Amino acid sequence: MLHPRSIAIVGATPARNKLNGRPLHFLRRDGYPGAIWPVNPRYADIDGLKCYPDIAALPGAPDMAIIAVAAARAEETIAALGAKGCPVAVLFSSGFGELGAEGKALERSLIATARASDVRICGPNTLGLVSAFDRAPATFSQYADIPPLAGPVGFASQSGAFGTGISALARSRGLGFGYFVSTGNTADITPVEVLREMLEDDRIKVLAGYLEGLADGFALIALASEALDRGKPLVITKVGRSPAGAKAAASHTGSLAGEDVVFDWVARQAGIIRARNEEHMLDVLSALVCNHAPEGDGLAIITQSGGAGVLMADRAEEIGLSVPTMHDETRGALAGVLPDYGATANPIDVTGQFLADPRILAESVRIALDDPRVHVCVIWLQLMHRYADSLVGLFHDIKRTVTKPFVVCWIEAPEKARLELMAAGICVIGATERAVDAAAGLVAWGNAARRHREEKPAASASTVELVPPTSDIRPVPSLQALAMLQSAGLAAVDTRPARTAEEAARLAAALGFPVALKIESADILHKTEVGGVALDLGDADAVRKAFEAVTASARSHMPAAKFDGVLVQKMARPGAELVLGLRRDPVFGHVVMVGLGGIFVEVLKDVAFAQVPVAPGHALRMLHGLRGRAILDGARGQPPVDYQVLAAAITALSELAIRHPEIEDLDLNPVFAGPGGVVAVDWLMRVRSGGGDD
Repeated sequence: MLHPRSIAIVGATPARNKLNGRPLHFLRRDGYPGAIWPVNPRYADIDGLKCYPDIAALPGAPDMAIIAVAAARAEETIAALGAKGCPVAVLFSSGFGELGAEGKALERSLIATARASDVRICGPNTLGLVSAFDRAPATFSQYADIPPLAGPVGFASQSGAFGTGISALARSRGLGFGYFVSTGNTADITPVEVLREMLEDDRIKVLAGYLEGLADGFALIALASEALDRGKPLVITKVGRSPAGAKAAASHTGSLAGEDVVFDWVARQAGIIRARNEEHMLDVLSALVCNHAPEGDGLAIITQSGGAGVLMADRAEEIGLSVPTMHDETRGALAGVLPDYGATANPIDVTGQFLADPRILAESVRIALDDPRVHVCVIWLQLMHRYADSLVGLFHDIKRTVTKPFVVCWIEAPEKARLELMAAGICVIGATERAVDAAAGLVAWGNAARRHREEKPAASASTVELVPPTSDIRPVPSLQALAMLQSAGLAAVDTRPARTAEEAARLAAALGFPVALKIESADILHKTEVGGVALDLGDADAVRKAFEAVTASARSHMPAAKFDGVLVQKMARPGAELVLGLRRDPVFGHVVMVGLGGIFVEVLKDVAFAQVPVAPGHALRMLHGLRGRAILDGARGQPPVDYQVLAAAITALSELAIRHPEIEDLDLNPVFAGPGGVVAVDWLMRVRSGGGDD
């Protein structure tokens, strides 16, 4: 599909203004070097090319077919292509899954025929693809009205119109897409498969994708891993923020694990750079195409405007970049270059004086990038139309003489200067905060590449297929779940079962007061909601009274429930209150969650997720990524948590999921963390029956 030596166009017409006439026109105009075989019984020839009455009459099996016929004829066309030996078809036809239940049924039948005919389908409902390297614009899109610009980016999109809009915007920036593929309804060929093929091309330096949904998260993670192996960044824009599973709300972990937040964290874990929108995507792509990866997150800001410098410093701090104080040697060197009223701190203000002496800007950039605390630089300027040619030459000189990456933020840059700089491998961004975000994309790629080189990956893998998805989900008795947690090395409060008030009082005395009592019933998932919990009981008499109270309250709320007495627990020493969790995500398999807030976790929504398996280094990054990390560091005089022990608890959950694939979800809530360790106070585990230990 990406390198076709021959293309059949089924439904071709000589009318260039029609959907089914445009591909032939584009292919001829751009000098496609392969064979073009129009198919339409209405014409003997089109534009000097022989036109064939049907697929069977073709002189051979085409490498690729473009199908531009009505949906009702698509299936028979696929069957005929299979009989001819054509391996892949780009199906323009609409009227399938995008139209509801009837269209979905038609699409299923189409794919079944394609499977039986050994034909892969790009589409249906696609506007096609552009293989710019091979001069093969197999599309009807307006994007191809102007000959595509071949370049080092491979782009796959589930959206046709939006995807071509992104491609056209990239071309206007001087950023070439070697490949653009729209997968339409993605009934067969997926964007991830397409990107995997693009990865093989040495001319492609960066991969980009626009996703509206994702069925196979494991394929995306495998692609990201191979892209890291090959040193090629993967930038994804994903839209769609729908819940990940209808049954997930039985646990905090499930109710918080919306598809998008899981995707965001797992993408970060895999080294994928996520772009918010098309502008952000193209800014990051431009920076990545023009620069190698920085070795850290230190940002130097060099500007002719103090206000712009403050804005960029604010944005850098918001998104986690460092704006380091320069070494004394660096500031001394800058003082020797800048005018007296310039600023040698970071941001560095070169003032408008650099126009009279361009050496000021060039030397300031070189000096700043020589500072060991600086890893990437943003250079800010505005307008300068009268000086555009000299500035282009100046940036060329800087590019030749520095070894660290930099981004030029040029407000209202002349188009000629902007395109000349891009052609020379110098990234130009036209807005202040966007330039900092582009630098952050470089840093994210550098961090991902460095982790991939240096960190030992977790050895095992998770899967969603080990337990039948149709099997029943049932809760695990608390003591059985406790044994599983302890076998994985997860600490929990000392817990004993009691059937009577006297037994509970005796066990409480043995554990040592104060204690907690909790109703035990497989039918009651959330004990506090039925008054089934009593805390901080200081003597045996309080335990006896609490036993009667919690059992009576639970029975009044749920009289049909089966009760198994109570659990007697030693009261835990309070600490930073967290939630740890595990759940089976429909896209990424088992994911681990950590969040702040205990019972308020669903209000605060300060959570981090990771796909199983979770390496120790990434467990620490999850904790550092929480917005309320200051609580873990010891807020308001509280002692800090032991990060290593807390990270070990996260990796233990990951290992538990691998050993017990039958686990559907697991909540440890609350979990108290402090300098002495981590202890779970309450837990809820559910499993799919028919797999693992019963």
